Amino acid sequence: MANDPDQLQQRLQALSAEFSQRLRQELPELAQQAAQLASSSQPAHTNGLLQAMGEKLHKLAGAAGTFGYAALGEQARALELSCLARRQDHDGAQLAALAVALTQFSQFDCAAPPSQAAHDSRVTAPEVLANELNRRIYILEPDQALGHNLQATLRNFGYAAEHFAASLALQQAIHQQLPDVLLLNTELDSDNPDGLSFAEQLLQQLPFPLPILVLSSHSDFTTRLRAVRVGAAGYFVKPIDFNALESRLENIFAQQRGEPYRVLVIDDDVELSKRYHLVLENAGLQVQSLNQPHAIDSIMHSFNPEVIMLDVHMPLCSGPELAQIIRFNDAWLRVPIIYLSAETDLNQQLKALLKAGDDFVTKPISDNALVATVLARAQRARLLSNALARDSLTGLLNHADIKEQVAVEVERAKRSAKPACVIMLDLDHFKNVNDQYGHGVGDKVIRALANLLRQRLRRGDSLGRYGGEEFTAVLPDCTLEHAHELLEVIRQRFAELQFNASDNSTFNVTFSAGIAQSQPQLSAGELIERADQALYAAKAAGRNRIHG
Repeated sequence: MANDPDQLQQRLQALSAEFSQRLRQELPELAQQAAQLASSSQPAHTNGLLQAMGEKLHKLAGAAGTFGYAALGEQARALELSCLARRQDHDGAQLAALAVALTQFSQFDCAAPPSQAAHDSRVTAPEVLANELNRRIYILEPDQALGHNLQATLRNFGYAAEHFAASLALQQAIHQQLPDVLLLNTELDSDNPDGLSFAEQLLQQLPFPLPILVLSSHSDFTTRLRAVRVGAAGYFVKPIDFNALESRLENIFAQQRGEPYRVLVIDDDVELSKRYHLVLENAGLQVQSLNQPHAIDSIMHSFNPEVIMLDVHMPLCSGPELAQIIRFNDAWLRVPIIYLSAETDLNQQLKALLKAGDDFVTKPISDNALVATVLARAQRARLLSNALARDSLTGLLNHADIKEQVAVEVERAKRSAKPACVIMLDLDHFKNVNDQYGHGVGDKVIRALANLLRQRLRRGDSLGRYGGEEFTAVLPDCTLEHAHELLEVIRQRFAELQFNASDNSTFNVTFSAGIAQSQPQLSAGELIERADQALYAAKAAGRNRIHG
């Protein structure tokens, strides 16, 4: 959850105070080293001083701007480059000038307040709709028959759907309670004949963006482009494919209710990593920090990050070296690595990227830019991970992953002494659907059942496509009776759904299911087998029923 903005600012100010204290310690150390540099006559000693000061300046160049000391950071970067250049040539006059510049740099007034312009950290997580159940959907459709059909279908999927035939009635409803999603036609009524213009005006009056799905009789490019410019999240041409519509709704809500992205911050600069941690956590991300690279294996296994932010210059082990250690494990090949560094040399950045990196961010980075960069990488990483772990037709867990999830919940049930239930579910006479209406229509039936199950099952339940038209679900902390009640409602709702055939006729499909409750002596495989036996019993008893 995002922090209170005032509380966030207080914590950021506390971190800035810690950084100021760090300056009070490091700047006098630089002054001492500058004095030694001015009097040094041994090349080895001079190089050692230049390296030590260069490393200290590099850290300051990366951190100072982040804490509001932009000018100090720029000076540190220039002096770091001078230290590097002097290591290549020991020109006496140049070394003396560098010593003077370092002495002046170290006299920076640490009591001076940091620039507030650097603190753009009132970053909050994207708006997340609070109500996880019965999402409210308003339908603005002048066609009464279609509007009622949409309302009934979406209610069967578990949404709180309301149909309005007139725009004024919809506006009155929105004034009383905002919906979670708005469905509207491109052609409305005499008050607002142009649905897209009406949607644009409506959105300008709302306190936050509202997802809009457009229904239309037109499929031309111009109308679709207008819908995009209004901000539509989907466009559906009549006759409406109800299953495709529900799938788009599920995708919208899935993005809103997803678990926080997991980010691992690896930086030996403790104050800077604390700030990154705070800013990202405030934006709704789950963050772990690591200052000792040798602990990488344990934290990767325990935290399983979706994005890694990795400092390039660290003692004992550089960022690119650590990135290559991470890539040794095939399980972590998909985790994006974002390098963080004050390094501005393009060649050095490219070298780092070639060694197991995915992106390079130059310090200092603003808080908003930090959040945007991490979110973009995290979203793509999760989409890729889900795509590899999930069935392409339904978006549910695939056969291997749902079996693994059953095993996880069975072991958890044994430890907690709380029951879990496994459900095996199969569409009735599905071969007849494919034979009579075609495999394309059959796929729509499978997707519809997957969407309905996803909507009606609890958030903590796991659902997968076991194979063909067969599904598996595991319900933790659930008794046989409760699972039966929950599934019975789903069975009834699915039997009411109407599917469209290519000849515009409609038909219904049912399913049968078997349920088995966990027991201490049963393994995951044995529990799945018992649920499968219960499914066969339901089919033998006449189908369209639940056994267990």
